[in-house]
Amino acid sequence: MREINVSEVTAAIAKLCMDSCYYLPEAVKNKIKEAIKTEESPLGREILTTLVENFELSQKKAVPLCQDTGLTVVFLEIGQEVHFVGGDLYTAIHAGVAQGYTEGYLRKSSVGDPVFDRKNSGDNTPAIIHTKIVPGDKVKMIVCPKGCGSENMGALKMLKPADGVEGIKKFVVDTVRAAGPNPCPPVTVGVGIGGNMEQAALLAKYALTRTAGEHNADERYAQLEDELLELVNKTGVGPSGLGGSTTALAVNVEFTHTHIGGLPCAVNLNCHQARRAEAEL
Repeated sequence: MREINVSEVTAAIAKLCMDSCYYLPEAVKNKIKEAIKTEESPLGREILTTLVENFELSQKKAVPLCQDTGLTVVFLEIGQEVHFVGGDLYTAIHAGVAQGYTEGYLRKSSVGDPVFDRKNSGDNTPAIIHTKIVPGDKVKMIVCPKGCGSENMGALKMLKPADGVEGIKKFVVDTVRAAGPNPCPPVTVGVGIGGNMEQAALLAKYALTRTAGEHNADERYAQLEDELLELVNKTGVGPSGLGGSTTALAVNVEFTHTHIGGLPCAVNLNCHQARRAEAEL
């Protein structure tokens, strides 16, 4: 059994919050640079070039890539041989988020009550935490700040098994087309297939944690990712929704088992920044 003091978690989460908002993942930056070479629209190429300039300036000055630093989504993979000491794990994570958003001068966007008073929590807590227990004695943390420009454009559909792969393709493409400029394209498209209603949605969000350009290990779903990316980029939405051939940088599909009578499918969109940072304790 390996002991980890939760103070280490707090410090790590605080740093990840700042890093994810300041520094674009290199794989995403490279995808955008590649898109500049292939984008058919002159305005689209100009927009993509400006995005790269913004990324580089943000990294140089250590300031947020975007004013909307989102709600903080944390994915944890906890080794079953780990024992946390020194306090409560979730409390430590929330403390790390509060520290990161305060010390990093990141915008606080979390409201405690969603309907009535909508009072800002003042430190972007609580975080949204998803936990998975895995073999081993390590803790992997992935922090993915998510703004509502892209989050609001997600969708879920309880397809019928008879709808099949063509029904999935239509739903994904229709969702991206309907989103238009709102999620700040070029987007990364997370697709969750299978399970039930809530699991499909979680798979779609988890799909966005994948490194840009990394395909599903199953060849059938990897091929589906390529087909969906081609279809999405034919919608003509383009960079910033102003037309072009680069509507998405990647489509990431995750899948799991489901009921014989169901085919749940969820879509979650990331803006062009695809913010994420990870660490291991």
